[in-house]
Formats: sequence, C-alpha cells, structure tokens
Amino acid sequence: MPFVAAGATSALASSVIAAPSDLNTVFTNLRNWLIGLLATLATLMLTLGGLRYLVAGGDPGEVQKAKAALKAAAFGYALAVLAPLFVSILKRIVG
Repeated sequence: MPFVAAGATSALASSVIAAPSDLNTVFTNLRNWLIGLLATLATLMLTLGGLRYLVAGGDPGEVQKAKAALKAAAFGYALAVLAPLFVSILKRIVG
C-alpha cells in the first residue's frame, strides 16, 4: 500500500494548477468571475423579491421588503454590467 500512496503524492506534486500566461489573462478571468458572481447573486435576489411580493398578501411591510430585494437585484445587475469597466480601470492602474 505505501507504493500507491507515494504514487498518488508524486502525481499531485507534479501537477501544476492552471497558471495564467500573462496579466491580461488574469484580468479576463477576474472579469468573467466577477460578472458571473454578480449575475448569480442578482438573480437570487430577483427570485427572492418576486416570491416575497407574491406571498406578501397586501401586507405593507412585506411589500417593502420585496421591493428592497428587487432594488438589490437591479443594483446587482447594474454592477454586473459595469464589471468590465471596473476591471479595465484596474488594468490601467496596475499596468
């Protein structure tokens, strides 16, 4: 059994996690990751806000919470749209 463990350890030690070739690749990956994260969170907030609005049943407090969730979703989508701009500004600052 020690031979199998040693083989697995050497296989892990020799593998390299995907190293980016240049700084542009890093910024592209950062932009894509940021857009995906923001869009996912905004979609979650949109879903929660819509469900809260449907379940509110006319209760003003619940309707206000639903509207707040919908506003957060709109803000999240706006940030997702502006993410490439933020990354390009960061790219100019860094070099």
